[in-house]
Formats: sequence, C-alpha cells, structure tokens
Amino acid sequence: MFNINFSDASTITTLISFITFVGIVVWTYSHSNADFDRAAALPFADEAADKENVHG
Repeated sequence: MFNINFSDASTITTLISFITFVGIVVWTYSHSNADFDRAAALPFADEAADKENVHG
C-alpha cells in the first residue's frame, strides 16, 4: 500500500515544520501592534495603580 522510507518521512517532516514556521510568522505579523503594545505595558500596570492608591 504505502511504502514510505526514511527519506520520504524526513521530507514530510521538514515540509510540515516549514509550513508551521511560516504559519507562525504570518500569524505574528498579522496582529496589530496595539495588541503587542498593550501586552508590553502589562508589567507597569501595577505601578500606575499603586500611584493612584497613595494615601497622603
């Protein structure tokens, strides 16, 4: 039926890996920078909240 040798399996694995890599790159660059800017600002959200809650 299917006679797959090591070379064929290696080729298929390489193609699947490459397609996955290209998909991740496309997905990453398709998101807007606003999403990443919000995520990058998350560590500083606590500092802003602490400044607002300062009791004189």
